[in-house]
Amino acid sequence: MRETYHKQLENLHIELIRMGALCEDAISIAVKALIDGDSALREKVWDLEREIDMKERQIESYSLRLLLREQPVAGDLRQITAAQRMITDMERIGDQAADIAELSRFIENRELINGIPVSDMAKAAAKMLTGSVDAFVAADLEKARSVIIYDDVVDKYFVEIKNALIALVSKNSGAGEECIDLLMIAKYLERIGDHAQNIAEWVEYYLTGKRG
Repeated sequence: MRETYHKQLENLHIELIRMGALCEDAISIAVKALIDGDSALREKVWDLEREIDMKERQIESYSLRLLLREQPVAGDLRQITAAQRMITDMERIGDQAADIAELSRFIENRELINGIPVSDMAKAAAKMLTGSVDAFVAADLEKARSVIIYDDVVDKYFVEIKNALIALVSKNSGAGEECIDLLMIAKYLERIGDHAQNIAEWVEYYLTGKRG
């Protein structure tokens, strides 16, 4: 019975990895849609967002079955509880990637887009997400805490982008609306980083019984 239970936990890990990968794809494709002005890529992000929603429901159902059938205690209970909280944050990451894709429809000024490190910020946020899910699967507390600290990097990118957009508006007042949209995209990326930090904090809770 115990061997079967451990196999079920491994399956839970696999599904979390798959959901994390979907979120990473959504982030990178949303920003590529912005940079390339590609409507087909925007559609792909919206498809991914729906897949992420479906994966959240699947994992939620699976984890509830584990709780009801196995009645886990202590660390195993925290592990399943943490997984349930993590998928909520990942679902929101999918929503924010879709929001980025939506806003990208209204931004055509390539000079504005190329003038800010939005791609670098997206990569930093995706790195946090990858690290937090990896930390959960590996039960690696040090890695989870390094993700929490790395959120400062994403926050610094947001400040850099905000300042760059303010400077761009001062030179070209006609670009104000697009600059506001780009600032909103940077804000969505900052929130993605916050959600990845939340995931890492749930890993910390699973491993220590304490969060934050």
